[in-house]
Amino acid sequence: MSRKNTIRASVVQACTAAFSLSDTLDKLERFTQKAKAEGSQLAVFPEAFIGGYPKFSTFGVLMGERRPEGRDEFLRYWNAAIEVPTSSAIARIEEVSRETGVFLVVGVIEKDIGTLYCTVVFVDPVKGYLGKHRKLQPTAMERLVWGQGDATTLPVPEVTFAASPESQGQTVKAKISATICWENYMPLLRTYYYSQGTQIYCAPTVDGRPVWQHTMHHIALEGRCFVLAACQFAQEKDYPADHAVANPESRDPTNVVIAGGSVIIDPLGKVLAGPLLGEEGVLTADVDLDELIRGKFDLDVVGHYARPDVFAFRLVPPRSTA
Repeated sequence: MSRKNTIRASVVQACTAAFSLSDTLDKLERFTQKAKAEGSQLAVFPEAFIGGYPKFSTFGVLMGERRPEGRDEFLRYWNAAIEVPTSSAIARIEEVSRETGVFLVVGVIEKDIGTLYCTVVFVDPVKGYLGKHRKLQPTAMERLVWGQGDATTLPVPEVTFAASPESQGQTVKAKISATICWENYMPLLRTYYYSQGTQIYCAPTVDGRPVWQHTMHHIALEGRCFVLAACQFAQEKDYPADHAVANPESRDPTNVVIAGGSVIIDPLGKVLAGPLLGEEGVLTADVDLDELIRGKFDLDVVGHYARPDVFAFRLVPPRSTA
């Protein structure tokens, strides 16, 4: 493997700290420090890491009825969310990135006036906050509490990473995208990111099912990109004491709520690290960007394998707000 075009990257498998913003930001710093200690220049955190994923919550909703206790639950969830990019939480993430030298891709719950969004933020050690991606399509009951993103938040930043000792002083540039949980089942969204040249395809999620591994393998092979899937691992103890659980008759702090399964996969489908199950932790691997071109030799789904004479793809421009 050539080292001249290589960076070291991590996925963090961890959960929100009982919906406490200060404790979760401290946790982000600890795990970023751990990734840095493993030599990482990039760390990906799971979906809804800041703000929390309220699994098993109903928010008091029945068809045709919203109950007062559900409105109170939404208020608590809204209070745990952050504004992007104007909040002190984003400033803290920028500080962690700057002090460690690690580029951060972090799942957050964003609040914008009265609406919440499932969002990913991109934070550079030098430039600070670069941009955000809002989940285009919340899944099932997520639509009760999260709004829809649009075409204005589909960034694919090209990030410059510091030179490694083997690179003879040359920096390494990589295009990075983020696709959140079941957005990964949207073929046209994947196609859009492929068309933008994504090289490091980040997949923050809370899907801990074994079948998720097949999805991540497919995307790595289809897009000929590195897939960095960061999933939460959470137990009942990681939620507030009054949070809903799968079975109220068998409450147990050790009951698993989100099962993990974080993984790093290369453009030819080889697992470089993981999947990690049953615990929080950090997975780290070397990402040789030359492998992208080796993979595209026989498959480039937006290039020589695209058949534009048969199929066409376009991004619908966002509506003007003027």
